[in-house]
Amino acid sequence: MTDSNPLLAKTGLPRFSAIRPEHVEPAIDAILADYQAGIDAMLASDAPRSYDSVMAVAERLDDRLSRAWSPVGHLHGVQDSDALRKAYAAAQEKIVAFNTALGQNRALYAAVKAVADAPDFAALPRAARTSVEHELRDFVLSGVALEEPARSRYREISNELAKLSTEFEEAVLDATDAWSEHVTDAAALAGVPESGLAVLRAYAQEKDLDGWLVTLKQPSVQAVLTYADDRALRARLYRAYGTRASEQSDEGRYDNSERIERIVALRHEAAQLLGFASAAEESLATKMAPSADAVIAFLRDFVAKARPMAERDLAELRAFAAGELGIDTLEPWDVAYASEKLRMRTYALSEEELKPYFPLPAVIDGLFAVVERVLGVGFRPREDVDVWHPDARYYDLVDTAGRVFAGAYVDLYARTGKRGGAWMDVCTTRMRTDDGLQLPVAYLTCNFAPPTGATPSLLTHDDVVTLFHEFGHGLHHMLTEVEVAGVSGIGGVEWDAVELPSQFMENFAWQREGLDLIARHWQTGERLPEALFERMQAARNFQSGLFLVRQLEFGLFDFLLHHRYDPARGARALEILEEVRRETAVIVPPAWHRFPHTFTHIFSGGYAAGYYSYLWAEVLSADAFDRFETEGVFNREVGEAWRRAILAVGGSRPALESFVEFRGREPTPDALLRSYGLAA
Repeated sequence: MTDSNPLLAKTGLPRFSAIRPEHVEPAIDAILADYQAGIDAMLASDAPRSYDSVMAVAERLDDRLSRAWSPVGHLHGVQDSDALRKAYAAAQEKIVAFNTALGQNRALYAAVKAVADAPDFAALPRAARTSVEHELRDFVLSGVALEEPARSRYREISNELAKLSTEFEEAVLDATDAWSEHVTDAAALAGVPESGLAVLRAYAQEKDLDGWLVTLKQPSVQAVLTYADDRALRARLYRAYGTRASEQSDEGRYDNSERIERIVALRHEAAQLLGFASAAEESLATKMAPSADAVIAFLRDFVAKARPMAERDLAELRAFAAGELGIDTLEPWDVAYASEKLRMRTYALSEEELKPYFPLPAVIDGLFAVVERVLGVGFRPREDVDVWHPDARYYDLVDTAGRVFAGAYVDLYARTGKRGGAWMDVCTTRMRTDDGLQLPVAYLTCNFAPPTGATPSLLTHDDVVTLFHEFGHGLHHMLTEVEVAGVSGIGGVEWDAVELPSQFMENFAWQREGLDLIARHWQTGERLPEALFERMQAARNFQSGLFLVRQLEFGLFDFLLHHRYDPARGARALEILEEVRRETAVIVPPAWHRFPHTFTHIFSGGYAAGYYSYLWAEVLSADAFDRFETEGVFNREVGEAWRRAILAVGGSRPALESFVEFRGREPTPDALLRSYGLAA
């Protein structure tokens, strides 16, 4: 059956071109049956309960499931189709039911606890001990201690939440693809630079249309809202983008309103079944933050510092828009447009001026060079690896002796059927198997504007930062030296620390030393001129107050939504968002705006009651990078210390312990506050 079903292959990289929707359910059925048989055999054995006889067996069974499910989930995100959706949903329901039952298997829990209680437990390596401790914690969080009918109810909730999460994400994708505006008169797109027009022209050509096609894909939204002189066009696009997947658009066909209500209600019910007051408190069981009050105080402290700066930013922008652009009332769809004009006037700096220096091929080469200098590892392209789309690439990661120790799939262009945003996901995890050492492999995915004609993909500097961010996640996964799957790479890392390596990598995209390797004019090969670099640095904190309060709005909304849920009143998503905006926001969207309906991070990603972690981890990353700025951006000794203390250990120990090893002390927010121009 392995020959006919590529998902049943036990070794090697996925054969993406051979995977069909009809392979999914049979493969998952077979693997789950083997998994259950393996657990039953392990529990039936009268052998002493040891790490090797319990944990190692369970990890290998789980890895086989992960190896089959990972490429299916990846294809669902990057090459979606109706047939794949149906197969994915059916298989996901079975996997969630299986994992929930496994998490409530008291015999298995007792076996793992026997490992922890054994006299030789303290002699196990740190990673093995941590893996056992995490497993016991996760059993509790899976409801192993629940009695009927609570146990069955918890299983029902887990299954329904998985289904709702998938439906939420698919609704956002469908709503994004459903709207477009065909433009045949070039005058209607006055102000949009040639790079943006080329993207819109390519979208039209995909549909066999003349002219240009404005869509809700990120490159299109960015080009029009930032540059289009036609205010009415900006307003139409802003409304279409801001009402996706809601009752406000597409006759409610993709409306996520009820899904939001149901997701929040079910998360709250599940948390209470486990003995937590709220879903927010439950989420903190796997995070660094000590309490819900600590998270809220952390966010509100930043609001107090950032909002006055945001108010100054907005006042300046409104005055400029009225005096220079004739926009007496600054609306949300004017903000990006007016901001770009103000940036040009203040700093003589436009993203369009920077983009020729960031052709994607040169940026990738520069990124690889930065990683090699800082961490001593190289990326070597391979052409013999099966991929899902011609745009996708595969790289081996090699050490200084040329030995392969990891791999990465890289897929960077926006296209129809591909989920928006940018992310890193796991293909395979570093671990010991019966066949030897399994190497870690990552998926690195972005949605940049594709090349057009003879012009390569030209990135904004924000795009460059995004690319470095996702590669930071990838390096965290791929540079691990841990061989216990549960705490290898990003596994087992507290969720509010998992952004530390990604945000750390962003800093290299701002340093002169880093930009000398990254930036190269696509036509002349010229490095980024010093005058342009100085203007970039001067503009770095341009409207940073507005950016910060927006992030704080997201984080506080997410946390309070999950912390304050009252079954008698429902989720109250829009009500809570309005309350949070009164506290944080200086630019308030219209009443018809439906931001929550596309907030995939918290409704279909892993950031529920955890969006605050971006800012939490940014405190850590700014403090960590301060050592590089002090001792040398490309200081290999510091780079090796970073690799050893943070990346190599994965989740085998608390993130705070790893940070203290690298920095020599606990973190302080001073470096982050300085980077935003805020007082400590």
